Amino acid sequence: MNVTVKVWRQKDTKSKGEFKTYKVHTSPDMSFLEMMDVLNTDLIKKGEESIAFDHDCREGICGMCSMYINGHPHGPLQTTTCQLHMRSFKDGETITVEPWRAKAFPVIKDLVVDRSAFDRIQQAGGYINVNTGGVPDANEIPIPKKVADEAFDAATCIGCGACVAACKNASAMLFVSAKVSQFALLPQGQVERKERVEKMVAQMDAEGFGACTNTRACEAECPKGISVTNIARMNREYFGAMLSSYEVESGGGVG
Repeated sequence: MNVTVKVWRQKDTKSKGEFKTYKVHTSPDMSFLEMMDVLNTDLIKKGEESIAFDHDCREGICGMCSMYINGHPHGPLQTTTCQLHMRSFKDGETITVEPWRAKAFPVIKDLVVDRSAFDRIQQAGGYINVNTGGVPDANEIPIPKKVADEAFDAATCIGCGACVAACKNASAMLFVSAKVSQFALLPQGQVERKERVEKMVAQMDAEGFGACTNTRACEAECPKGISVTNIARMNREYFGAMLSSYEVESGGGVG
């Protein structure tokens, strides 16, 4: 099959970018990233500079293959770019490929963006304190299956940034709420529970992400199906933590 690919080319963060159009002969069975490999091979053979894009595992678990394809993060299917195949497109179709568009995700080059803002949010509070020593028995702390399932579902977030790319406000609420929820639900995460949500939300705001307006575009585009119920949980965690801080500072209850 033959496709036309309009790709965003940008030398660096400070340079002005533009779309460049290329013709690619590919197979319906190729993944989208394999198609990009073919395109880059063609460019190198012509003596042109290859297109920079992020990738690592190519198994849908690393979250690096961030491309905005035909108006959707990762493309027309609710999956990662590396798991998207060319059979999802038609022969002769024009495909537009862009980087994530968000203030907090500046373009490094072409389709590569700086997503270190997510790392800083995680470092602000996405951890638990544990005592070193012998390995505890797996059944030492019983956890109800429903709670364990909810925590695991939140923990499946791969931090790809599709939620930010999908949101009209470039909000990171789905990502942050997933990272808050996976610990807040478990007994091991209770020690830093209040401090965690305050620090992570503060860092999210400091990075310049937008506010959530509940359009649920993030949930619809998330390749791992992270639920917006995590955002509701994070809001409860946050307001509870802020109320506790107020009571401590005021030396008593509210009112």
